[in-house]
Order: sequence, then structure tokens, then C-alpha cells
Amino acid sequence: MYLKRKKLLLILFAFIIFLSLFLLKVKEHMIDFEVNYKAGKRLRGGEPLYQVEDGHFMFKYLPSSALLYLPLSFLPLNAAKAFWYFIVVFCLCFLVYFSNKILPSEGKKPVYLLILPPLILAKFFLRELHLGQINAFVTMILLFMIWFLIHEKNTMPSQKDIYAGLLWGVATALKPYALIFLPYLILKKKWKALVTGIGFLFFALIIPIAFYGWRGNIIILREWISSLFRSSQVLLNSQDNISIIAFFMKWTGNRNISLLLAALVIAILAFLVLIVILKGRKINRASVLECSILLILIPLISPLGWDYTLLMAVLALTIIIHNFSGYSKLWRGILVFNFFIITFSLYDIMGRDLYARFMSWSVITINFLILIGFLTYLRFRKIC
Repeated sequence: MYLKRKKLLLILFAFIIFLSLFLLKVKEHMIDFEVNYKAGKRLRGGEPLYQVEDGHFMFKYLPSSALLYLPLSFLPLNAAKAFWYFIVVFCLCFLVYFSNKILPSEGKKPVYLLILPPLILAKFFLRELHLGQINAFVTMILLFMIWFLIHEKNTMPSQKDIYAGLLWGVATALKPYALIFLPYLILKKKWKALVTGIGFLFFALIIPIAFYGWRGNIIILREWISSLFRSSQVLLNSQDNISIIAFFMKWTGNRNISLLLAALVIAILAFLVLIVILKGRKINRASVLECSILLILIPLISPLGWDYTLLMAVLALTIIIHNFSGYSKLWRGILVFNFFIITFSLYDIMGRDLYARFMSWSVITINFLILIGFLTYLRFRKIC
């Protein structure tokens, strides 16, 4: 009874903290949510989603993604903001809890696994809340997908693959970067998951017919592709873009050379992931580590890989911290230093000039490539 009351008090305290944060700091912002909220309204009215006059704040996702915001569009903006804010808070808390739960190890796990990953990624978590973004929500769906890929209890193999595929399809319909799991499902021979996911994605692509008709839906999809190419060209040099392509754009200033070098690095990373998968064929719950690498790669290989999308690395950090003792003293020191840079590379600490230089050097891109190296080491040592 005492423990139950203590948990309720902790939840109440956390709710008050997050509510205060919303009222004092976040309520007047959430600019990305406002864009999506407007898209929900436009979808409801059968209006074009991708309007040039919106400029930088043009809706950039698939038309099916606007369906998520359709119910919220019936609420006043501030009420919709509050509702979405607490959905994101729940998703962020869930990411930390569930990353710990699906670790490929049995027994009770240390409490610091629930504390250190969100502390290291705190600036990305807070930025997600500040913008009212959707990445935490999509990552939660993908973690559920991973759970079904590894789960065997009380679920027939064919059913769990279907559930995994459905969740992958939902995540892809909301944000196409989840397509990174397409070759993974093929390599794992998860054919039912693949067919289910592609089937749902096809369904999601035709749902907007209810608002635009057959011809209107084709037009709106073309407009989405056009807007995506247009915005990608302009934003490759953006300070907050931490993708591999942006990394080389910042260092070389030459688009063609950057694309060539980025393609080479991405090909090397793809080969590395293939080796990791092949080495994990006899390892229990091998998909957890493999998918954690793919989640880190999402913002790194996406042309518009914004820094806050790195919150998707929460599973990877949980795995690395849990296996911290599996590294030598030297590598533990390098890992701690890497965590230090990720945690404290803050505008408020570094100041405008130093932070701008830090981001222009794309140091954060290197930080997360290093994490992929640490995960790969665990697989080569057959620790995880």
C-alpha cells in the first residue's frame, strides 16, 4: 500500500512539473505541431496540404500523416497543443521504460538504466516537446514493432509477425524514414510482416481519397514529392541538420562531392549492419541490438536529419550502458567522454558562437557514429 501511494505521489509530482513546463515554457511555441494542426484542418476541408506560401513551415509529411491530427483539429489550438504535449511526454517516458524492458538480458535491471539514457538525451527530449514533434510517437510504435519481432510468449509466430508488420506500416505512413526497416525485414525473411506493412502503407496512401477524390489524391501525392525535393535542397546546409550528407556539405561546401562521399559512407554503414545481422543469427533477441543501430541511422541517412530526431537512440544508449563493463578501460573512458559531449553540447552552456561552430562542424554526427561502433563491438564479442 505504501509503495503504491509512493508511486502515485511520484506520478502526481511529475505531472505538476510537466504541466508547469508546458504553461511557462512550451505553450507559446510548438511551432511544428501548429504546422501539423493546420494540415489536419486542411485535410478536413479538402484543401491543399503543401502550400508554397507556408515557406519553411510547409507540411512535409505524407497526406496520411495529417490524419493523425484530424481529431485534434476540432479542438482550439491551445487545447490541442496541451493534448499533444502530454501525448509526447507519455511517449518519451515510454521510450525509456520500454527500452529497458526489451533488453536482451534476464533478471532485474539496475535503476540507472531508467535515469542515464534520458539524461544524456535530455536536450533532444526537450526539443521534441518544444517543437511538438512526432518523432517520439513514431519511435514508440517502432519499439512495439521490435517487441513483436522478438516476443514469443502467448503469440503464434505468424501473428506476431503480422503485428510487427502492421506497426511498421503505421510508422512509415506517419514518417517515411521508417522505410529503413524494409531491407531489414527482407534479410530476416519476415515475409508476413513485410506484406502486412506494405499492405497497410498502400491503404494509408489511398485513405485521403475520402477528402480529395481519386484524382485529387494523386495530385496531393505529387505535391508532397515535389515539396520534399524542394525543401531537401535548401536545408542541406542547415545548422541543425546532422545527417551524413549535411556533414559533408558543411565540410566541403560542394554538393556533388558531398553526395558522393555520403553515398560511400552510407554504403559502408549498410555493409556493417549486414555483418552485424549475420553475426547475430544464433544470438537470443538479436533484433534488439540490430534495430537500435537502425534507429540511430534514421536521422543520419535521412537528408533532413534534424538533431532532435536523435532521441531515437534511447534504445542504443540503454544497451551500451547496460553492457558498460564489457568494454576495456580505455574504451569506457572514450564512451564517457562521448556521452559528456552529447549531454553538454547546449546553446545555454556553450554560448552562441561556440555552439554555432560546434554544429557547423557536425560533431554530433560523429558522436552517434561512435555509438554505432560501440554497438557493433558488442555484437562482434557476442555480448549482445
